[in-house]
Amino acid sequence: MFAAERHEEIARTVTRERRVNGAELARRFEVTMETIRRDLAVLESQGRLRRVHGGAVSVDQSTSGEQGMDSRHRLATAQKHSIALKALELLEDAGAGAVVLDAGTTVEALAELMLSRDNHLEGGQEQLVITHALHIAAKLADAEGVGLELVGGRIRKLTWAATGSRAAQHYDQLRPDLAFVGCNGAHARFGLSTPDPIEAVVKSAIVTAARRVVVLCDASKQDQETLTRFCSLEQIDTFITDRAPMGDLAQALEDADVEVVVA
Repeated sequence: MFAAERHEEIARTVTRERRVNGAELARRFEVTMETIRRDLAVLESQGRLRRVHGGAVSVDQSTSGEQGMDSRHRLATAQKHSIALKALELLEDAGAGAVVLDAGTTVEALAELMLSRDNHLEGGQEQLVITHALHIAAKLADAEGVGLELVGGRIRKLTWAATGSRAAQHYDQLRPDLAFVGCNGAHARFGLSTPDPIEAVVKSAIVTAARRVVVLCDASKQDQETLTRFCSLEQIDTFITDRAPMGDLAQALEDADVEVVVA
């Protein structure tokens, strides 16, 4: 494939998906990351995309922009699976009686892995899974060894998550052992963020409620800021990602005493 053809295909993908990951593009076109970086630089100079850490986004994408479930399911699938495997290891080692699963496709990947195992605790009791995500609840409704608690609220169609004060108040009354939380951005100074303020309220309530907070974040979201911060780095315990953070983010995680696990 000639460079010009590759540029056109990348531009079409960005228009359709609104975000592309550099490593995935390199694998797709069987070229080096350096080639992809040059391709993205050329397309940015033409005003066809905007480069960000780990890839590129469409030029009209703002901090409040967000993709639907179908698009997000196609992004960084291998990375999300690797992160989910590490999260499952942590879940098995923790022996947590009550676990919160946030909405999001990386957390959903963890839920899918739970379907293939017996989730009963050592004493034989079911592991309580609490979630406000319809798609995750549907997956785990018949999972072996799972007692499921579905949190109610107004369903946000873009993410299939219950949102608003009702969902947040539900979490305010709980003290789960462990929470797996997704994010759209992880930044050294801004912390963890998401585009939608009403989802941020629920995420913030989860972080405050849980005894241990584990963030699942693929590398494309590192060093990114979206509209609404829902917690600081100091409020989380473990950060699972597919590529080691660098620069300011790496230092900020270390300063906040966050355990970083690279899948």
